[in-house]
Amino acid sequence: MKKLLKIYLTTIFLTLSTHNITYSAGENYPLLKQDWSFKSFFGTFDRASLQRGYQVYTEVCASCHSLKYVSYRNLAEKGGPEFSIEQAKAIASNFEVTDGPNNDGEMFTRPAKLSDKFVMPYANDQEAKLSNGGAYPPDMSVLVKARAGGADYIYSVILGYEDPPEGMKLDDGVYYNKYMYGNKIKMPPQLYDDLVTYADGTPATPEQMAKDITTFLAWTAEPKLEERHKFGFRAIIYLVILTILVYFSMKRIWSRIETKV
Repeated sequence: MKKLLKIYLTTIFLTLSTHNITYSAGENYPLLKQDWSFKSFFGTFDRASLQRGYQVYTEVCASCHSLKYVSYRNLAEKGGPEFSIEQAKAIASNFEVTDGPNNDGEMFTRPAKLSDKFVMPYANDQEAKLSNGGAYPPDMSVLVKARAGGADYIYSVILGYEDPPEGMKLDDGVYYNKYMYGNKIKMPPQLYDDLVTYADGTPATPEQMAKDITTFLAWTAEPKLEERHKFGFRAIIYLVILTILVYFSMKRIWSRIETKV
């Protein structure tokens, strides 16, 4: 009995110790909140924000982060940025992909087409790590869905760079981020005022760019969101009508049965 009690107390102690170590490894701060247009039951994506977000991805993020599950044709589909077909073709043609083999059995390069996936910034994972100090830049296709906190977390991390607290030492190439798990991140701050020039004249503040790229990544993570919302609304309307019809049908049927007193 004493042995079992000793094991029990030891387990509790180790559990609490592990919890304290994990907690002390980084402070937890409430995430920054945004009134995302796509979050409500009837939510839709802001088209202008999606197009600006694509611009931020292309000019700021694409040199390190991939979008391997997104095709160039998706940029012209309903529910997304909704570029015109001509615009999407022009975007794709700016990139080269390796194709083949040709009739001579050799691989060749060609301009990307609408059916191609977004071109990867690195040839493989090893090249990606070597180019980023050993840290692998994650694919951003489903990043919003893959992180607890979703869009709020991505938005917060992008804007969460601060000077480290007094007494906290960071290794070379490591930055303090208020909202990152563990508060340490190897990616340096990316957004500064007027880093990009928006075609629609929107001021390119860090907050605006962070909101736009987060909106764009929310779409890449769930490109059929608007379609799903529409289907859900129609399904609810159908069920309401069906319930009303069933109710009146049952009422009519039971009205023919005499109740025995």
